[in-house]
Amino acid sequence: MAVTPNETILFSWIVFKNKLHRTKVNAKVMKEMEMAMKDFDMKDMPFDMKKVLYAGFKPIVEKKK
Repeated sequence: MAVTPNETILFSWIVFKNKLHRTKVNAKVMKEMEMAMKDFDMKDMPFDMKKVLYAGFKPIVEKKK
């Protein structure tokens, strides 16, 4: 995916307490987004939705507590 000179890359992450907490938070976020976006016209977005990624990742290194 190429970035054009007039685009800005945004990266963010969330740290959850545990997997159950993550699952509950993600479910709530998705429900709220569905409600907020039901009457929204995607052409009004300030960025290209084809370049948006939402994913989960499995850690390969973890800090011991």
